[in-house]
Amino acid sequence: MIDPQKFVACLQGNDVDFFAGVPDSLLKELCACLDSVLPGDRHVIAANEGGAVALALGYHFATRKIPLVYLQNSGLGNIINPLLSLADAEVYSVPMLLVIGWRGEPGVHDEPQHKKQGRVMLPMLEVMEIPYSILGPDLEDAGGTLERALATVRKASAPYALVIKKGTFQPFTGLGGPKAATFELSREQAIQHVLEALDDRDIVVATTGMASREVYEYRACKKQGHQRDFLTVGGMGHASHIALGLALKKPDRSVYCLDGDGALLMHMGGLAITGVLKPRNLKHIVLNNGAHDSVGAQPTVGLSVDIPGIARAAFYEQVSRAETREQLLSHLTGLKHSPGPSLLEIRVCCGARKDLGRPASTPVQNKSSFMDFLEG
Repeated sequence: MIDPQKFVACLQGNDVDFFAGVPDSLLKELCACLDSVLPGDRHVIAANEGGAVALALGYHFATRKIPLVYLQNSGLGNIINPLLSLADAEVYSVPMLLVIGWRGEPGVHDEPQHKKQGRVMLPMLEVMEIPYSILGPDLEDAGGTLERALATVRKASAPYALVIKKGTFQPFTGLGGPKAATFELSREQAIQHVLEALDDRDIVVATTGMASREVYEYRACKKQGHQRDFLTVGGMGHASHIALGLALKKPDRSVYCLDGDGALLMHMGGLAITGVLKPRNLKHIVLNNGAHDSVGAQPTVGLSVDIPGIARAAFYEQVSRAETREQLLSHLTGLKHSPGPSLLEIRVCCGARKDLGRPASTPVQNKSSFMDFLEG
C-alpha cells in the first residue's frame, strides 16, 4: 500500500503543489492527507469535477506548473467537456495529472451503479486519447510510476491519468481536517421525521449515498414497502432535477426531494430552473452536514453559505432552516401546507450507523415498483 503522505511529498518534490477535485471513498486517505498538509489555496474541494478541471486550468495559466485533479470515475462524465474542449493537446494543451478512483473495477465487488462505469472506464480514457497508469496496493514502484507519469505530462503538455485501485492508499494517521459541526439531529433522525410527516401518496426522491440507504432502512423497519421512494443511487447532484421532472408531470401529488449539501452544490443551477418554473408541489429538503459524508466526510462549503438565501434569490416561494427537532417539526408542517417550490435546510451531524444496510432490491426493481406507485 502507498503512504499518502509520501505520495504527496513525491508530488511536491516534482513541483506539483496545487490539488483540486471531488472526494472519493477510494481516495479518502489521500484527501485527508491533502486537507491536513496543504493550505486552503493549494487544495480546493470543488463543487463538481468539471469545475476542478477549470480550476486546474486557471492555476496552470497563472504559474506554468502542473496541477493535479482527483475524482471518482463516476465523475468522468463531468470532466469530458473541459478535458477535450480546453485541456486537450489540440486545443490549449494543458499539462495536468488526473488521479481517478476505480470504483466498479471488474472482479472487485461493488454497488450496481458502479459496475458499468468501472468496466468502461479504461476504454473511455483510451478513446479520449488520455494515457494512463494503474496504481494498486501491490505496486512496489509507485514513486517511479508517478515520476514517469509526470515526465509524460511535461513532454506531451496534456492530461495523464493515474487510475487508483481499491485499497491502494494506507490509512492517513496525521492530523484530521476541520472539526465537524455539531447539531441536535443526525441525518437519519431528520429523515425519519420527514418520512413520518408525509402522506401515503406523497412521492420521495432521495439523493445518492447514505441518505438513500437510510430511507430504505426506515421503510424496511416500518414494513412499509419501498414503492414511494426513488433512490438516486448514482448521478450525484441530479436528484433535484429528477424530482422537478416528476413534479411537473404529477401536479396533483406532492414531491419531496431529500437532497444533500454536496449534491446541491454540485449542480446548483438546478435551483434557478426550479425557482423559475415554480412547481407548486415540489418540496426541496437539503440535509446539510457540511461534508461529503458518504465518501469520507471531507468538507463542503455547505455550512459556510446561505442555502435558503440562495433558494430565495432563485424565486423559491418559501425557504426555512431547522437545527433542532422542534424547529424541524414546525417547519415540516409549514412545508406541507405551503405552495412550492419550497426549500427546507436541515442542519445535521456527520456520520452514519456502522451497521447501516444497503438496498436489497435492484435499481430496476426500485424503478418498476416506483412507476407503478406513480400510476396509482
